Amino acid sequence: MNSKNTTRPVTRPVQMTFTDSKGVARTHVIGSGNLTIMAGPCSIESKEHLLEVGTEVKKAGATFLRGGIYKMRTSPDAFQGLGLNALSFIKDVKRDLGMPIVSEITDPRQLGDFVEAVDMFQVGSRNMYNYELLKELGQTQTPVLLKRAFAATVDEWIKAADYVIKGGNENVLLCERGIRTFEPTTRNTLDLNSVAYLKAHTSFPVVVDPSHGTGRPELILPMSLAGVAAGADAIIVEVHPRPKEALSDGHQALTYPQFQTIVEQVTKVAHALGRQVETP
Repeated sequence: MNSKNTTRPVTRPVQMTFTDSKGVARTHVIGSGNLTIMAGPCSIESKEHLLEVGTEVKKAGATFLRGGIYKMRTSPDAFQGLGLNALSFIKDVKRDLGMPIVSEITDPRQLGDFVEAVDMFQVGSRNMYNYELLKELGQTQTPVLLKRAFAATVDEWIKAADYVIKGGNENVLLCERGIRTFEPTTRNTLDLNSVAYLKAHTSFPVVVDPSHGTGRPELILPMSLAGVAAGADAIIVEVHPRPKEALSDGHQALTYPQFQTIVEQVTKVAHALGRQVETP
């Protein structure tokens, strides 16, 4: 990275092809200048749950479905995800919805099962330093959404992405999900400086996660707007039909009406900046 470089690099778009609900192959591009909206539950709780949330977020304007299959939790007693049970029905849900899905991979041994079911691998904050996992993901061509570790510098984050790229997979997106600071009023401190810096000095598409970045539903809308204004190529948020009943991260999940409002508002900001929003 050369902080003195005044030439803004061209973003290297990440492209993927998936089959929609009518059986038609569609290409989706992140980093082309348009804004992509990703949404879904923190954890997949059942096939019916994923299908319901996916239907609602697609109706509101999301083009990418998120949902955790395996969850890395601070407490070993917390819900760890459905694991292989979710993998057994994800293909059916994707076919019915016609939406690609991003889900967190937590162990290289999961790769064989994941590659057949998931359109984008998410590497969570705790695994940003898991270089063996990153090397394995570099052997695929499946896009990788690399979240920033909660105490990582931007330089460390970029070097982690390089592990994937050096393996031969250049389809890497960087996701700012907040860092740990002294401030306790929010779950993390959403560092939008990093978004502007990455857009100015690297070619990675950049994603903002205001759900983890704030941990507070009332802050997700303004931080989504700020993320788009800072140049983010996509936002990713958590949505649940009944947040108080969610098996994980219910405190930061959006309701359907809240998510609808976010889509409407970020669309206005994107248009004001001369950008279009990808539509389902």
